[in-house]
Amino acid sequence: MASTAGVVEEPKKLKLYSYWRSSCSWRVRIALNLKGLQYEYKSVNLLKGEHFSPEFTNLNPMGYVPVLVDDDMVVADSFAIIMYLEEKYPRHPFLPRDLQKRAINYQAANIVSSGIQPLQNLAVLNYIGEKVGPDEKVPWAQYHIQKGFAALEKLLKDHAGKYATGDEIFLADLFLAPQIGGVINRFNIDMAEFPLLLRLNEAYKEVPAFQGAIPEKQPDATAN
Repeated sequence: MASTAGVVEEPKKLKLYSYWRSSCSWRVRIALNLKGLQYEYKSVNLLKGEHFSPEFTNLNPMGYVPVLVDDDMVVADSFAIIMYLEEKYPRHPFLPRDLQKRAINYQAANIVSSGIQPLQNLAVLNYIGEKVGPDEKVPWAQYHIQKGFAALEKLLKDHAGKYATGDEIFLADLFLAPQIGGVINRFNIDMAEFPLLLRLNEAYKEVPAFQGAIPEKQPDATAN
């Protein structure tokens, strides 16, 4: 901390632009908690279209949450944010030293961030409802979630321990916890087909950094 004329200046607090139910925001909240970083929560209500406002699109022209502001740095996209935090704040590393284990973490995170979540997010489901039919929204989401979950079961079966790639929390866990926890009830996914992921979901419930990041505990959470 810098000081001027004997006055101690506190470091500027990080700002996270987030929506409580966003799984992308959720994974960044976990990352911040694991790193022990304090941040100011800036709510962006997706249902009210606040992500399309000029103020927000100046931060992220794509109009997606989350966005992290760190002093004069603005970082959008959850994967980019998490890797930024990993490089700037080294405590509790998210990447294992072992190269093979690191590669497994990258693969698991990418299955979630590229092969599952974008295909079941609000914008895509609204488009499916409009162009195909409202009754097709849930089957569409279920198909892509189940396909991704099946791939994750195969990928992790020889690497998982207490957590996704062993007995320590790494990158894959940050992506898995919101993806699993966020869809079980919302899309009525039968987790009996995915016993490894179900076990991991239970393990995450015992980790304070994960529990502090769940949607229901966020300041913009609603009863609906």
